[in-house]
Amino acid sequence: MRLDRTIGPAVYVLHRWVYDLSRGLVGHRSGSGPVLLLTTTGRRTRRRRTKPLLYMPLEDGRLAVVASNGGRDKTPDWWHNLTADPQVEVRVGRRRFGARAELLDADSRQPLWPRLTSFYKGWAHYETLTRRRAGVAVLTPSAESP
Repeated sequence: MRLDRTIGPAVYVLHRWVYDLSRGLVGHRSGSGPVLLLTTTGRRTRRRRTKPLLYMPLEDGRLAVVASNGGRDKTPDWWHNLTADPQVEVRVGRRRFGARAELLDADSRQPLWPRLTSFYKGWAHYETLTRRRAGVAVLTPSAESP
């Protein structure tokens, strides 16, 4: 977890590059769990932005991602992008698809949080490092590919 707050940002750039270059063959699995590439549209620039994120698979092919930002006080930019435009592109391994993000409110987040923190204990730890509550988004794949 200390890695995430020090050299993590540089590692994430490299991770995304390798994930993309290998077309999802390398980068989907990590020591912490499965990783997806989330592509959002910048709320101000309208540019596409891609971030590697740890995710937890849910029922019916949905995926949960957590806006922990390594316990930093700043909410990650990708979360702000989701609030402006919930239509995203997701890459899970070699599979690429469009999805719609649902940002969970406190009541919807509460029953899912114990499952998430059991899946990856770092998410609970990150919340001890900041006053901010980490947002949870559920990604529901759309019928068509982007």
